[in-house]
Amino acid sequence: MLALPEAEEIVVDNWGNQPTFRVRKKMFAMVGYGAPTACLKATRDDQAALLEQDPETFLVAPFFGRWGWIDVVLDRVDPQELAELVEEAWRLTAPKRVVAAYDRDRAAG
Repeated sequence: MLALPEAEEIVVDNWGNQPTFRVRKKMFAMVGYGAPTACLKATRDDQAALLEQDPETFLVAPFFGRWGWIDVVLDRVDPQELAELVEEAWRLTAPKRVVAAYDRDRAAG
């Protein structure tokens, strides 16, 4: 997660030392809270599709689910799919200029 531009880890003390991942102070992911899961920002449409695809791997995230966030069960998800979901969560959160620069850099190789 930290390989994405401007991504940073912020541990939230009053959430029980919960590690969160943010871009410009806006959260796009967090891990744990007592379970082997990652909680990722997603659109409501993507959330619905993932829940239908594999309801044992993808769950409505507690507290954030009403905004489309998903919980991903880490020992069940394909690592490549997880990487894609993390990148998409970052894309939904990062400023458009940062995403555009990232895409240009990747296209340039």
